[in-house]
Amino acid sequence: MKSLKRYSAVFVLPTLIAFLIAFAVPFVLGLFLSFTEFRTVNDASFVGFSNYIKIFSTDTTFLNSLWFTVKFAVVSVVTINLLAFVLALLLTRDVFGTRLFRTIFFMPNLIGGIVLGYIWQLIINGVLYNFGFSITSNASYGFWGLVVLMNWQMIGYMMIIYIAGLSNIPNDIIEASKVDGAGWFTTLFKVTIPSCMPSITICLFLTITNSFKLFDQNLALTAGAPGGRTRMVALDIYETFYGRIGFEGIGQAKSVIFFLLVAIISLTQLILTRRKEVEF
Repeated sequence: MKSLKRYSAVFVLPTLIAFLIAFAVPFVLGLFLSFTEFRTVNDASFVGFSNYIKIFSTDTTFLNSLWFTVKFAVVSVVTINLLAFVLALLLTRDVFGTRLFRTIFFMPNLIGGIVLGYIWQLIINGVLYNFGFSITSNASYGFWGLVVLMNWQMIGYMMIIYIAGLSNIPNDIIEASKVDGAGWFTTLFKVTIPSCMPSITICLFLTITNSFKLFDQNLALTAGAPGGRTRMVALDIYETFYGRIGFEGIGQAKSVIFFLLVAIISLTQLILTRRKEVEF
């Protein structure tokens, strides 16, 4: 044990260096740049909170994209977790072909976001063209198109996590509830769901963070059309930073606000759901 402790720094050092280079240093530098005007890192000039003030005073695109993202996240988180949990309940029964169905439902998660976006754009437009519309004709088409895409991609992944949680529930608890006269609904809400809270915690965290950070699917499916009304926050930050000359500092400030928002929401969710977890 002493020899392992002696060489512990050797094993920790490569990971620590990678963390500093890939995360810590860029994060601190990005935080500093959000208080500056710059074209490159070397010509940054400090402007204080000017970039943050402009986001909420002169640049209305951020608030519009934030509201759209919040609506999308709420709908996606609810539908993904609800459908994934239902599928997990169905596929944990002793029925022929359950492993095949698990594999089929999981496969969309293996496809890249850009590819998924273009695939669903073709599918949705193929339907809407019959009625003289396209996915960019109305913001609601883009909204629900993104919701369908997100559900199709993530339901299988969340289903696997829920299946793992359901499989770890001791049979003794289920049998005891049946002996006590509990029906299927009572067992579900009083035994199964509380026992699956660790899986629910993980799935909620993943779906919340992924819904807020959605970028490539948004870019491929609608690119923010029509008129930026389906532009999510990540896409808005990208277009501010790379698409508007002189707005690099504002784009960086938006990314800092976005990071803090997602971190607060995710940590709050983790704290609330972990309190309801039970141990066997």
